[in-house]
Formats: sequence, structure tokens, C-alpha cells
Amino acid sequence: MPTDMPNDEDVRAALRGVVDPEVGLNVVDLGLVYGIEIAPGRVRVAMTMTTPACPMGGMISQDAREAILDIVPEGAEVVVDLVWDPPWSPERMSEHARGRFGWS
Repeated sequence: MPTDMPNDEDVRAALRGVVDPEVGLNVVDLGLVYGIEIAPGRVRVAMTMTTPACPMGGMISQDAREAILDIVPEGAEVVVDLVWDPPWSPERMSEHARGRFGWS
């Protein structure tokens, strides 16, 4: 178990292991991660789904929480908030993700 709090890039690296099963890409490349706040003993992530009607939202946010729990010290709080403002758009995707859909 880690003893130090992760930094922003550590959290993003963990979240790259969280895949949206409907599209087969990770939540970071899809542009679903809106913000990461790290404080002593706490990591809070604001993320969204491609649509509020996404049936996988609960599962994906739980997967994100579990991925972060793997990199924080025991007892640290991990909060994943689903937010809808601003609405997600394909412009938030990484170049790699846009290329996968032929949207380069």
C-alpha cells in the first residue's frame, strides 16, 4: 500500500486503466476527466460521461474510484463526482482517441 498521496499525473495514469466498455477507450483519452483535486488524505475527481443517459456511468465511476484507491495510502478518501456541466463533446478527446474514430 502506498504511503504518500499521488500527484495529478499518478491519478491520470491510474484512470487510464479505466475503460469505457461501450467504446473500448480509457476515460482519460475520451476526455471524461474534468478535474482532479488532491489534498492530504483525499482525492476528488470530477468526471462525466459522453451522455447523461450512459448506462455504464455508475460502473465506470466505481471503476475509477477503485483504480484511485489502489494508489492512495490506506484510509485516504476517494470521491468521484459525476458532473454534467460543461457537457462532454468530442473536442475533449485526445488526438489518439479521435484518430481511433477517424476524427483526426
